[in-house]
Amino acid sequence: MSSMKQIVECVPNFSEGRDLKKIEKIVAPFRAKDGVKLLDYQNDQDHNRAVVTVVGAPEPLKEAIVEAMGVAIDVIDMRQHQGQHPRMGAIDVIPFIPVKNVTPQEAVAISKDVASQAADKFSLPVFLYEKSAATPARQNLATIRQGQFEGMAEKIRLAEWKPDCGPAQIHPSAGVTAIGARMPLVAYNVNLDTNNFEIADRIAKQVRHISGGLRYCKGIGIELKDRGIVQVSMNMTDYSKTALYRTFELIKIEARRYGVNVVGSEIIGLVPMEALIDTAAFYLGLEDFSMEQVLEYRIYE
Repeated sequence: MSSMKQIVECVPNFSEGRDLKKIEKIVAPFRAKDGVKLLDYQNDQDHNRAVVTVVGAPEPLKEAIVEAMGVAIDVIDMRQHQGQHPRMGAIDVIPFIPVKNVTPQEAVAISKDVASQAADKFSLPVFLYEKSAATPARQNLATIRQGQFEGMAEKIRLAEWKPDCGPAQIHPSAGVTAIGARMPLVAYNVNLDTNNFEIADRIAKQVRHISGGLRYCKGIGIELKDRGIVQVSMNMTDYSKTALYRTFELIKIEARRYGVNVVGSEIIGLVPMEALIDTAAFYLGLEDFSMEQVLEYRIYE
């Protein structure tokens, strides 16, 4: 990857977290491909979702993404899909993130190109979100996704919800996709020692920004039925301004109100080193610590 002049990250979310054979088919287009590197993919059975992290040069990355979208459309039928995570399509969301020698504007152009190609090739309606959104009303993915797959057929017939690309009707089995450009985020989940979903839902409302919580936090309550517990599932949209430790501590405080405890947390996909160093420095009480003191940072910078 070091020979690439431009590097873009992409984290497509596919609505399949249980059938490993289907997931392997979906990620296959990212393997052994010049100019593209598959960094990570994780599936969650409760969410019924797979999150893939891939980086590459713009052109081969775009080709691989469109190819993987085609596979997902072939193997996922949203009419049969059930899961804890909100979703509106087989390829639920595709964010592009500038990494090296790529401007946010170039990432937006890449997202729009993929949206146009996918809409034309698969007759798939696509919404452009975050920095790619045509209007402020479409920047927030949660707003676009309201109604989920089951309500989307009716929603996109409304004039104000006409897709940015593709037909104004859902794909029968693949639904709708959101594509856009954004800055790096951290998918961060905190687990509670209760099976009461209402408690997780209430805590999520306390910590997420839209309900008056932390500025760069989006959150929902999730049931982890296989473990008999619930979870506050979050996207931290700017970890440099709303730190992971701040979110973790607030959830612990809110959990005490309901007599429950935090039993662990998890990060889905990859995470910038700085987000973890920031948290480590907080809990260790480090004074005047900087990234320059991290060995790996100095080696690979």
